[in-house]
Amino acid sequence: MKKLVIFGVGLIGGSVALALKKAGLATHIVGVGRTEKSLKEALDLGVIDSAETNVNVAIRDADLILIAAPVAQTTAILQSIKPHLNKQTVITDAGSTKADVLACAKTVLGAQFNQFVGGHPIAGAEKSGVSAAKSDLFLGKNVVLTPTPATNTDAVTSVTKFWQATGANVSEMSAEIHDGIFAAVSHLPHLLAFALVDDIASRPNAAQLFSFAASGFRDFTRIAGSHPEMWRDISLANKAALLSELTAYQLELSQLKQLLEHEDGAGLQALFERASVARNNWANSKVK
Repeated sequence: MKKLVIFGVGLIGGSVALALKKAGLATHIVGVGRTEKSLKEALDLGVIDSAETNVNVAIRDADLILIAAPVAQTTAILQSIKPHLNKQTVITDAGSTKADVLACAKTVLGAQFNQFVGGHPIAGAEKSGVSAAKSDLFLGKNVVLTPTPATNTDAVTSVTKFWQATGANVSEMSAEIHDGIFAAVSHLPHLLAFALVDDIASRPNAAQLFSFAASGFRDFTRIAGSHPEMWRDISLANKAALLSELTAYQLELSQLKQLLEHEDGAGLQALFERASVARNNWANSKVK
């Protein structure tokens, strides 16, 4: 890969750049961003080789373009790319929702939609920005690609090899299946963590409550320190699936409330045991 262009050189985009530099895959990495400050930081840290605000110059002769910005920016970025896109350049993204991104790419790119491969690296941290980027962020992690029947197979192969070079395990599924899965196991947990911290922080005795919070609260709410803009965009983009998951979770909470109200110790223990076994089985499977 002679030239890689990254829109959004933050945690994900920056980590991709560092991983590919470590693997010796990309000859030249160009960063494109909203602020000169963030691009300068990426340059100073040696994450990118050059920074560019002119999209035409940035993507000229690019082998691959990675959109690693918040999903709400995807439309504007694709619109800026479209007039200057050649037939050889492959485009992919790192957004946490896929149906909306693919619909946007199809509308904006038109005949060149076959050059776009939807992607989602299942990796991250509660800290954002290029200073949090690290070369091993994707090592052993999953990356989901969501090609459509219209997607060029060579483009899929290129993006697969691209992510494999970062150390990731690559799989494919439809955008709809992807969004349903991650509404349940990623997006909902983030909403719950944000909601709990917001609830505690809004109480008159918040300072006292936080002063006694320990490891359980820390572990449960770690992801509430994540990028607010990014999670706003994800929540709205995956609204339908997330509303369905919130309804299912509210039913589970109602069941738990009833067990408490009726002092049903056996019912509580049975629920806790089911959850404990399922969680431990999952944790053990991840260790292997």
